Amino acid sequence: MSKPPPITIIGLGSLLSERSSRLTFPTLANWRLARVEGHRRCFAHPAAIFFERGIADLAAKRICSLSAEPCEGASFVCSVFDVPSDGLMENGAPSMAFREREEEFDLKMVPYTELGEGQTQGSGLCCLRSTDEAYIALWGKELYEKKYIKGANVESIWGYTPDSGLLPCHAYLRHCMLAAEKLGPACRESFLDDTFLIDRTSTIREYLAANPQVMTTMPPPELAERYGG
Repeated sequence: MSKPPPITIIGLGSLLSERSSRLTFPTLANWRLARVEGHRRCFAHPAAIFFERGIADLAAKRICSLSAEPCEGASFVCSVFDVPSDGLMENGAPSMAFREREEEFDLKMVPYTELGEGQTQGSGLCCLRSTDEAYIALWGKELYEKKYIKGANVESIWGYTPDSGLLPCHAYLRHCMLAAEKLGPACRESFLDDTFLIDRTSTIREYLAANPQVMTTMPPPELAERYGG
């Protein structure tokens, strides 16, 4: 029996780092850059794992992770890479094992165009904005309350308005920025100008200019490799 074809993963945040990506996908192949059109990259939701790992700052509202969301006319540069689909896909949809790794997102295939000669087009699995209701439907209200309402002491995953004042988790933002820089000017400039705060107006370039301390916010020693760019 022939093996199923590999699946392409779109890396818009921490997966901009090949080193970090290999911690999750050790057999990844064909690492490259691409542009996703018609979507915007936003720091718009708290991630329970930031609280579990001790890098969230709830008092300062520095708790947000990245997701992508449909937005006409928007685009961003990302990493794309191929991984074996065994265990990740079932009947053409993300497996429950894979969903557990990206539990709060709506995982969907999104078109991309590779950078460079040829501009090959394809589609990859992307972490998109979801809803609290979808999370509860998939994982149950008990887990939702355990991880977010009680564990992280937040009121929602996805229910925040643009004027909520939520900000990126600094250790995570630093990690993403370092990873984007390593991938060259196209990725770096896109991360700065095509990535937004929850207000969907302020860019990461503007935020870092006003908050240079972000780039000196170190993760705990045990997370240095995972959050080291």
